[in-house]
Amino acid sequence: MGRLGWGEHFGGLAGRLEGVFGADGVFAHDRLRFVDFVDDVEELLEEVARRERGDEEAADGFEEYVLRHYGG
Repeated sequence: MGRLGWGEHFGGLAGRLEGVFGADGVFAHDRLRFVDFVDDVEELLEEVARRERGDEEAADGFEEYVLRHYGG
């Protein structure tokens, strides 16, 4: 992201995702519901879209797509 000039948008991302994945890289369902995680990521993407494009709609559909394809 830094090479794209978007690094400033993700300064706190690691802290917000801490504990979401186990040491093995698998999503930790016992710590956070997957739908809540996807909702949080969509909010982060909307924030970036607002800053970069002036329109959060660039991130629309992310949550629906992920839940349809990976939500089980």
